[in-house]
This record gives sequence, structure tokens and C-alpha cells, in this order.
Amino acid sequence: MTQVSDSMIDERLEKGVRNIWYGICPSTFITEKPSKLVRCGYNMVVWRDQKGAAHALEDFCPHRGAPLSLGINMGDRIACGYHGVQVDATGVAVSVPGSPGCKLEGMAATKAFPLKEHAGMVFAYIGDAQHATPPEMKLPEELTSPEYSYFLCYAEWAGSYRYVMDNVMDPMHGSYLHKQSHSMSFGEAQADFQIRDTEHGFVFEKKGQKNVNFDWTEWGETGTHWMRLEIPYPKTGGPGGNFIIVGSYTPITPSMAAVSHWRCRKVDGWQRDAWRFLYKNRLEQRHWHVLEQDRVMIEAFNEGARDREILYQHDIGLVRMRRRLKQIAQAQLAAELENKAA
Repeated sequence: MTQVSDSMIDERLEKGVRNIWYGICPSTFITEKPSKLVRCGYNMVVWRDQKGAAHALEDFCPHRGAPLSLGINMGDRIACGYHGVQVDATGVAVSVPGSPGCKLEGMAATKAFPLKEHAGMVFAYIGDAQHATPPEMKLPEELTSPEYSYFLCYAEWAGSYRYVMDNVMDPMHGSYLHKQSHSMSFGEAQADFQIRDTEHGFVFEKKGQKNVNFDWTEWGETGTHWMRLEIPYPKTGGPGGNFIIVGSYTPITPSMAAVSHWRCRKVDGWQRDAWRFLYKNRLEQRHWHVLEQDRVMIEAFNEGARDREILYQHDIGLVRMRRRLKQIAQAQLAAELENKAA
């Protein structure tokens, strides 16, 4: 049996590991008009039916391979614009107008992607042939509990999603890249770090410093992969205490990433209204400025920069995260090869 090689693992990681939910776009991106998305190595067509439910298929008509994104929305199906073949939301070719009753009718010939919508985001399950049934997806409490209020900030960056995740798993860069920020100019510019295991992943944190700067990052695996961090806020930042950021990162191409951050605070009543007003009128612009610093840095990385890294103690968190993703990719590829050989 062919062994899983490093190049196979790297190729899988560039497209994203399988059998988990990925945030593919904000809910507002999907309308009744079929449109194309590229995510996790797939060309997708997405649309909404008459009831507003979102659907996603591989952007491929099983007849001649024409893009279904140039087709016609027929509710629970797309009619290909080339020859009218109708493919329903499960990927079955339900009608071939040019040749009724032909062998193509009734075939499940186009890949379908189960979707969920939550917290203003559409999540797609990217599964392999052996795992067609999606796992349960659990998001952090900041996105599920009514005690929290949040804003979704979405962008697409011209860099690998892996570099974006590395950036989040690097609290120390906040003391340097973001040192002029309104919220990241405090704390020590030197630190020792430790890793603390959790039920669903781990926390990478500074020793002896908390609630001062960007002091910790959490990695979570709950049917989807997410990251969480905390930014201490002064009283001038409004009610709600510290500011929680939840992140979800999805590959578009090896050099393009879908970057989603939810900015969350635990507030209710008048304090919730005050926080949301303050955020939209004062804080949001500052937060986008911080993200812009990250974007410029990540997009400027030289190709193959990872191959020449010399890491040190501040990097044990990203090493742990990378190792975990490599383990997942290797296990999935090995199972796929075994299944082919059976």
C-alpha cells in the first residue's frame, strides 16, 4: 500500500483537513441568485430556495461539467444553463430535459455540501466519502449564549489560512506589531509561555501575565476548528469587561484565506445597547486597523517561509497546533488509502 508522504500531508493541509465544518462566507453573501465560491479545494455553487434555506453543491454539472453557478435557481435545484440538466440540493440529477429517461436521471453525480447557519456565518461540512454524515458542530459560548453580544468581521486575505492561524496562535506579536494599538500597548515585551490542555484542545498562555495584553490563545475542536483569545479593555472601551475574539479560518486557495472574527462581550440590558453603539461608532475602526496590520504582514510573507523558520520558546503553541493538524491529515489520508486498497 502506498504510504502517506509529507507532500501528501502538506497538500491536504493547504486545502484543509476533511470531516469538519468550515465557515465559508457570511450569510448575507448567499442570495437567490446562484453564485460561485471557492473553498477547501472545491468550486461551489451556493443559492437560497424560496423559503430562504441555503444550499451548496460542487459547481459542476454531471452532463458536461459546465458550472452550475451560471444556471437557473429552481428552488431546491439548479438548472444548468448549458443544457438544462436539473441537479437538486442533494446532488441528484433529477431531470434531463434533452433526453428524458436517460441513465443520468436519478444519479447522485454531483457532490453536495451540508450547510448550517449560525452567528451570521454559513458553515459547510467538508467530508470525505467514508464520512458522509456530518458531526455535531459546537461553537464557543460567546456565539451561542444569549449572555453575549457579538459582531462578525469577515475578510479575504491574499495569504495562506495556515499563516493566519499561526498569527492568532502567536500572542507575542501583539507586543510588537500592534504596540501602537489602543489595547495592545501594555505588558512585557518578553515572556515565557506554557500550554494547558482543555476538554476540546489547549490554551497557549503567558506565564505570570493575564488581563494585560493579548496574553493567551485557545485552540478548539468541536466538529469545527476555532480559536479564541481575549483582549483586556480599559473602562473607556465601554461596559462588558474584557473583549473576546473567536476566529474561524478557511482556505480559499493555497494563497487566499477566508478570515472570520467574531468580536464578543458579555453584556445585557442597557449595557448591551451602549456597547453595540460604542463599537459601531468608535471601536470598530480601531479593530479593523489592527487586523489590517496582520493582513499586510501575512500577505508579505515570502513563499516557502515556513521551510526556513528557526522557532523558539514563544512558538510552542503554533508547533502544537501544526502537529495536531498534521496528525489529523495523516490519519485521514491513511484511511483513504486503506479504503482504496480494500
